[in-house]
Amino acid sequence: MLVARKNLKRRAPRLRDPERTRQRLLQAAFREVYRYGFQSAGIDTILAATDVTKGALYYHFESKDALGYAIIEEIVAEMTRDRWLRPLQRSKDKDPIDALIGIVRAIPAGPRNLKGGCPLVNLAQEMSQLHEQFRKRLERIFHAWQEGIAMALRRGQHEGTVRRDLVAEETASFLVAMVEGYEVLAKNAQDAKVWNMGIGNIVGWLSSLRAPGSRKRG
Repeated sequence: MLVARKNLKRRAPRLRDPERTRQRLLQAAFREVYRYGFQSAGIDTILAATDVTKGALYYHFESKDALGYAIIEEIVAEMTRDRWLRPLQRSKDKDPIDALIGIVRAIPAGPRNLKGGCPLVNLAQEMSQLHEQFRKRLERIFHAWQEGIAMALRRGQHEGTVRRDLVAEETASFLVAMVEGYEVLAKNAQDAKVWNMGIGNIVGWLSSLRAPGSRKRG
């Protein structure tokens, strides 16, 4: 009877976890796209990395494009929210200039980031002219990012800590352009010194946005 139970246990099928499988596929696909770009990303490589069948992949994502959309909406957009929007939300009682400087200084410049660059910019450069649905999804991320910064700047203007002569939306757009521009320069140079120089320049520019007479808090 004990042997029979052991055999029964051995033959018992594994419990399926569709959401876990989906996340494994999504993370493996992101790594492949980040390394080689969306067009060159190989479905077979993604399947090999996850030990998932092609049928299971297409159960969760009806096409390679659908997989790409999910990468943008669930991973790349989440990175922007984690790095920028959530810290800004948590810092509502803080001087927005101080908050933005802290966020910029916290952006990593390790070997992976120097080699791979920014996933958002990589996809925008590769896909925006080729695929309208990709472009629209990427545009929404950029828009949310800029609007999050603009809201913080408008709050600072209302509180008297940010210069009132600034147009918040234009200033936010310029900050995004500077951050992404220096990330591209650092990736091309493969040199953390380029990024560190950029951080110094961005921090100096952000400091110039303070209202006359206001001082750094803390």
